[in-house]
Amino acid sequence: MNDTALESLGLIEITGLASSLVVLDALEKASGVRVLQAELNDQFGALLKISGSAAAVKTAVDQAIEQADRLKVRIVHDIINAPDDRTWPIAIAEPEFNAMLESDVVFIPHARGQTKEQPNMSDNQSFALGLIETQGLTAVLEALDTAAKAANVQVVCREKLGGGYVTIIIKGDVAAVKAAVEAGKAKVGDLGKLIAAHVIARPSEAVLSLLPKP
Repeated sequence: MNDTALESLGLIEITGLASSLVVLDALEKASGVRVLQAELNDQFGALLKISGSAAAVKTAVDQAIEQADRLKVRIVHDIINAPDDRTWPIAIAEPEFNAMLESDVVFIPHARGQTKEQPNMSDNQSFALGLIETQGLTAVLEALDTAAKAANVQVVCREKLGGGYVTIIIKGDVAAVKAAVEAGKAKVGDLGKLIAAHVIARPSEAVLSLLPKP
């Protein structure tokens, strides 16, 4: 990569997209790293790719490990110091759309831009994001409908990971999002498997920059 006078490349692979975004939020708030992209890897989850000084990347990875342990999700992590020039073209993926999943596979910060329907969500971060992830599309749609009826929230997007994993993301004030997520996850029941349900208060710029257009 031409613009990489980067000292270290951090690789953090987390089971599930919802938990990956929670981990990303925590690590960015704890360190001065730059998020390069997130690449989905079927139901295994997402590979977060970060860069920065060796010390910053280590701090970020340590925070990711701690957060993943708290969430009780699987994590695979690695730090590559001074990556070889031949590594970058393979490590940093090009934009990719999976027609079968009807979803992007590579999330690149700020690459998707803004729309009239989706204003810049970083203008005011006094809100929360809610994430509900299930294995089963019926389950996530029931969870979404219940969540939307339970509180005044905005639906941001729905993402498929493969393996039947689907994530919905909602937005609103903290209390509304908490109420919506609690109501939504309670309705999954026998319709599918609840993978994760999280609330991110005052989401970091890195998380906001990876959110897809609705």
